[in-house]
Amino acid sequence: MPTSSPPARAALLTGLEPVLSPTTRVLVLGSFPGAQSLAAAQYYAHPRNQFWRLLSAVIGEDLTLLSYAERLPRLLAHDVGLWDVLAACEREGSLDSAIRRPAANDFERLRELCPLLETVGFNGQASGKFAQQFEAAGYRTVVLPSSSPAHMAMTFEQKLQVWRRLADARTAPSAPPAPPAQSSLF
Repeated sequence: MPTSSPPARAALLTGLEPVLSPTTRVLVLGSFPGAQSLAAAQYYAHPRNQFWRLLSAVIGEDLTLLSYAERLPRLLAHDVGLWDVLAACEREGSLDSAIRRPAANDFERLRELCPLLETVGFNGQASGKFAQQFEAAGYRTVVLPSSSPAHMAMTFEQKLQVWRRLADARTAPSAPPAPPAQSSLF
């Protein structure tokens, strides 16, 4: 009697490096880069992803007119950083629902890398699952509607209303985050 072999495992994918500075006050965390973003080594590289349009409206500077290499320093100049909740995973395609064997990023480094960090925005529900850990560590959190082209339940304008909550953090007076309620973030 023939036996079937186990299904082949997807290759382990590694995410992108964080875009952070010591003046970062707002951090936007996605779940894990899509296939097109990984191939381009750029956050939100898919042309239909609304991330750069949404963030441009929040910070008041049109980053969509700039090359990717020009966007990142402009983003940091607005005290906004980028990263993902996952450092690595196995996944076929680009959907969050296809993620297997997720490995979280090392967020313990945030206090050292971004001592002024106050607010963490989560781009979508998958990354938003981490919001409670960040709240417990003393950060203000905002779970945002996903900028992904796969999430079209809301119009751009509806998404932008929620994304504008990030602007509140950018205009508030600077203060270091409250001490963590626990000794570690994760």
